[in-house]
Formats: sequence, C-alpha cells, structure tokens
Amino acid sequence: MSSDSRRQLTRNFCIVAHIDHGKSTLADRILEVCGAVADRDAKDQILDSMDLERERGITIKASAVHLKYQADDGQTYHLNLIDTPGHVDFSYEVSRSLKACEGALLLVDASQGVEAQTVANAYLAIDNDLDIIPVVNKIDIKNVDRSFAVTQLHEMFGFDEGEVLHASARTGEGVHEILETIVARIPSPQGTTEEPVRALIFDSEYNPYRGVIAYVRVMGGEIRKGDVVMMMATGRQFEVDEVGVLSPGMTPTDVLAPGDVGYLCAGIKDARECRVGDTITSARGPADEPLPGYREPKAMVFAGLYPTESAEFASLKDALDKLALNDAALQYEAETSGALGFGFRCGFLGLLHMEIVQERLEREYDLDLVATAPSVVYRVYLKNGRMIEVENPAHYPEEGSIERVEEPYIRATIMCPEDAVGPCMQLSQSRRAVFRDMVHTAGGRVTLTYSIPLAEILLEYYDQLKSVSRGYASLDYEFDGYQPARLAKVNLMINYEPVDALAFLTHRDFAEVRARSITDRLKQLLPRQLFEIRVQAAIGGRVIASSRISALRKNVIAKCYGGDITRKRKLLEKQKAGKKRMKQVGSVDVPQEAFMSLLKI
Repeated sequence: MSSDSRRQLTRNFCIVAHIDHGKSTLADRILEVCGAVADRDAKDQILDSMDLERERGITIKASAVHLKYQADDGQTYHLNLIDTPGHVDFSYEVSRSLKACEGALLLVDASQGVEAQTVANAYLAIDNDLDIIPVVNKIDIKNVDRSFAVTQLHEMFGFDEGEVLHASARTGEGVHEILETIVARIPSPQGTTEEPVRALIFDSEYNPYRGVIAYVRVMGGEIRKGDVVMMMATGRQFEVDEVGVLSPGMTPTDVLAPGDVGYLCAGIKDARECRVGDTITSARGPADEPLPGYREPKAMVFAGLYPTESAEFASLKDALDKLALNDAALQYEAETSGALGFGFRCGFLGLLHMEIVQERLEREYDLDLVATAPSVVYRVYLKNGRMIEVENPAHYPEEGSIERVEEPYIRATIMCPEDAVGPCMQLSQSRRAVFRDMVHTAGGRVTLTYSIPLAEILLEYYDQLKSVSRGYASLDYEFDGYQPARLAKVNLMINYEPVDALAFLTHRDFAEVRARSITDRLKQLLPRQLFEIRVQAAIGGRVIASSRISALRKNVIAKCYGGDITRKRKLLEKQKAGKKRMKQVGSVDVPQEAFMSLLKI
C-alpha cells in the first residue's frame, strides 16, 4: 500500500475528559476490540504504564498506541489513539496530545455530567480545530439518567442529541459504534511524501541503552532507518537507528509516513538535544521553517527538593535531567539552603504535579528527598525602579526597599449542585476570592467563576471544596494575571536560629493565624531533646507566635530519700547547668513531616 493510500485510511484521535470519567477504561476496550492485546496480556489500564498511575487510578502521562480496525465498510483503518490525563495539573499533556490529532472523543460520565475539566478540555480541542465526538459513558450504572448529560452537552457545546454516542467502557457496550463514528467523522491527516520532512516531537523518554527516544507525529515527508535528521531548534544532526509504531509495545517499521504517530531512535545521548515541541527535519533537504510548537508551560507552584545526603546531589541532578524529558512541564535550577544544603528549586503546574514528581524521583531513581513548602511567584517592585520575581521566600528583599508587591491570581471555574452553592461561595470568599459570575445549567448544576489568589488554593482548598460539597464540586483554573497584595515574610526560628527552608510569604491579614498554627504544629512534630526547644515565628524583628518544647528530664533526686534539702538542690543546679550547656551546643534535626506541615495549615 502506498503512503498516500495509507494516509487516507489513517485516523488520529485522543480521548479527553474530566478525571475519573473512564478514559483509560474506554482505551482498554478499544484495544480489545481492535485485537491489539492478547488475552494473556489483558489487564486494567493497559496504557497506564507507571505503578503510580495504577495505584492512584489516574492517568499522569499521555500514552499513544497504533491500532488496526476492520470497519463495516470492509476497509482496514490505521488508528492512532492517545489517552490523556484528566486532572487540571496535567492539562499540558492534553494540549500536546491535541496537536498530534485531527479528532477527539469528549467523554462524559452519565452519573456526574459535565464537570469543570470537561469544559476546559473541550475548549482546548475546539481551539485546535479538532472534530469532537461526544460520548456519554457509564450507561451500565443502574437508574442513571442519560438525558441529564446529553442536555448539558447540548446547552454548553451545542451538540445535537443525535450526535451524542452512548457507551459503557466497563462492559464494552457501544464501543463498536464509537469506532465506526471515528472512521466516518474524523478526517484523514494532511501532508504528502513530496513535502520536506517535518515531524513534531510530542513526547520523549530516556532509555539507558538506546538514549533518548522521541515520540513524533509526522506532518510531511518520510523518515526511514539510516536517514540523517536534524533538530531544528539546536541544529544538531543524528542518524536514525530505528523507527516504528507503538502497538502498544515498540514495533519497528520500515518508514514513518505523513499522518503516522510513532517513535524514533537516533542515538541521542544528551537529554537536552531532544526537546518536546521541536521539529525534526531531514539534514539533506531541511524544511524552511519549523512546525508551530507548544505554548510554554507556566510553572504555578515552586518548591525546593533536596537530597537527605549531600553526596546524592549529582544523582538528583541526573534524575531531574531524565525526568524532564518525560515531563516537559517540570522546571528546575540549583539552589543552596543553610538548613538543607545543596538542592534544586523546582517549578510545577500544581500540587498534584509536585507530589507526583517527588514520588517518581524517589521510586524510579532510588532517591531520598526532602521537599520544602510550596510557594508561588511574586512580583516585587523596588524603590529603585527595578522589578524582581520572587518564588523563594529566602530571596524576599528587606521591607524598607519595597515599593509594592503583586501576586498571581487564577480564574477558577467551580461546578457544583445547587444545594452546595452557599458552602462553596463561603469557602472561596474566606480565601480572598473575588466573585465574577454564576450560571445555572441543566440538571440543577451551577457554575461559579471566581478570581482567587493562587497562594490561597495551595492550602487544602481543593480538599475543602470537595468536603463542603460532599464530593460533587469540581474545579478548573487558568492563570488570570497579577494584582497588588499586602504581603509579609514570616521567618521561623528554632532555638533562635532561622530555618530558611521553613520561611513563608503570606497575606498580612492571615500572618499571625498561620504563624500560630505552624508553631503549634511544629511543637507536635519536632522530637523532644534533652534540652528545651523554642519555636518562634517573626516578621522582621517582631515575634508574632511562639511555642516551647520542654526538655526530656531525668529524675536526678530519685536516689535522695532523705537528708538535707541542700543536697537535692545541688543535684538540680548541676542538672540545670548541664541542660544550659547542652542547649548551646545541641542541634535540632527537622524531620520531613515538619516541612510538609506547612501544606496542612
């Protein structure tokens, strides 16, 4: 079959939805119907290859797979499916997947209806000019009202009732109809073999034996084994060792033609030579200009990652280099802390992203890490006319040199039932949120729009939102610019020594409450010593909260069963002098729980 004939029978699509609406389960059923997985290899979440994904039941990484489907019209179609994450922290993975596709399945849970991330992912697909096929999933649930989800899809996105497909990813009902609709409604990819080679890198990973493996979508031209290709961002050239497709394991092929989604090995040893979003072209006849890449991911949350042993610093750097290949949204730079030594200041898309990265570093690279409390980027305007961006509280300038400070805000979309509107609004307003809009939709659902300081949602906002709505509220957010803020830097001191890793920035109105909560929490978390420990929080030179951890004491007068009181007093004075001397030379080890306690206040 010629490349152009094959292209006409190729369909590239992805599955997008809110978290836990059944994307990975539907992908499993599609793989089974297409015969891509043998019975002995069948398991749940086939495309979720990481242990973390299986344990948490969520998709973290977008996964591609090449399938062959025998349609009712007698043709054998080549389907390239990309399963995407649903959590707001991994929306960057979704945006990259959409660039490699011509169509998308928009999945909605029949029992939950349209939720916040459903809306966000749908508009991402619309912005990329994709053909969208709406699917109502989980119709096997007893007494579920499908019309509720269908009405929401019509009201929010304009889908007619006849366009909406109904399926159960768990039982396989309706999957055949979905595949038939994909081959009928999603267009074949554009591009010809006569064009210059242009392939978009939408993901990559590091293999210790083969170097960097690039996952690409070919837009024009052909790539074969032995070709010399060039990275358009760096100009570096490599000879292709192998090309192939993922079905779902790596399967070598002769050629990657226009419209194909596959992988490429070229002996790339340096992780920085293969950037996600770069364009691969032929070194002999390069393209005039690269393909439009991706919008650079903007880190929203920053935290320090430090090895518990200083000797592991080089191992942590190597691990971050390799992990950044697989996670293009991760940002990092080296930094030093007086309390923790050498480490890295890392930027994440959200708290879940931060948690996942730390856990992957510890599991996959056998590291033992300490993470500092997360913070956001503040813009500090100085009296000398300069503006600096501060994401580390340790770098916050002196109060006297600051003219004004601005903090990042997000535009939050909260979808909840009508009876949960009051508690959701009360929670948001307690976090300094500014009300923007409220829209009533089908099925007794309400969409609330707020502008909220990003720093406020770091402090268990999502958990509390789920709690006050009995689990029915959903949240999506996007960056909404900077606004003026009244900030204070709170230093935490243990035995009068500042611990820079525990310093934090907060709004002045909440500084004393937060400081008191943290000193009380540290009092419970810090292990008792043979000397007294003072835990203090201060703004500048003013202590605003304090707690005391009493010393472990030995009853030195237990042996004095009689005699003169001066003998007992002498022993107590001797003990007191020893405690005082010990306090001067003793040091307090701050456990990891103490740093994470700042997350829980």
